[in-house]
Amino acid sequence: MVEEGLTAGEFSAAVTAVTSAFGDPTRREIYLFAREGEVGVTASEVAERFELHPNVARHHLDKLAAGGYLEVAVQRAAHAGVGRPSKRYRATAKDTGLEFPARRDDLLVTLLGRALELVPAAKAEAMAEAVGIEYGQTLAASMAPGEGHRSFQSALHAVADALTAHGFAAHAEARPGSRSLAIIAEHCPFGDAAVQHPVICAVDRGIVKGMLAGLYGDTVPHTEASRPQGDDVCVTAL
Repeated sequence: MVEEGLTAGEFSAAVTAVTSAFGDPTRREIYLFAREGEVGVTASEVAERFELHPNVARHHLDKLAAGGYLEVAVQRAAHAGVGRPSKRYRATAKDTGLEFPARRDDLLVTLLGRALELVPAAKAEAMAEAVGIEYGQTLAASMAPGEGHRSFQSALHAVADALTAHGFAAHAEARPGSRSLAIIAEHCPFGDAAVQHPVICAVDRGIVKGMLAGLYGDTVPHTEASRPQGDDVCVTAL
């Protein structure tokens, strides 16, 4: 039963976000393990505890961090010289129950719409994308501080996971008949505001661009389809 006040899409997005983080039984156990101590855990500690390859352990931890369930702290031992600093993953104060996308404040949405009407379309789109880029860069920095860049596909999946955690119900996939990849968002947390003011979609594109810049390198994403334009899903292609 969908919680009162939520649309079916919002409920689906919330379920998808939680499933992405905790759908894997090993990942659930890793999260509980991280919650046990105040100092958190490292990828090597998780790998030893669950008999995993360190890269697999780090993947699970980064998935949880992308959903906001773990926070990352970088520590370098006092005697350490060059080399990768130690990353510790600690449980955040976030409740593990279903957290639904925040309800939009109608007054603020109305104010946003009026403000956008006063700004030239090109300038409004550039501003929206810039806001998304800045936020995406912040997300990337919190997921992998001090760590080298990932492969393109790994970074793209991390971006999709982060978008899902923010209510977009997103996933990465290869485009049919093309060598390019894309992020497909089946839900928009901005709702009717994005339909009335499609320029808001530039925020999504900016988040993808900002996160990929932090996790992989500079890219040029473009909007291939969007719900405000009448498409069934929003597609950001790369």
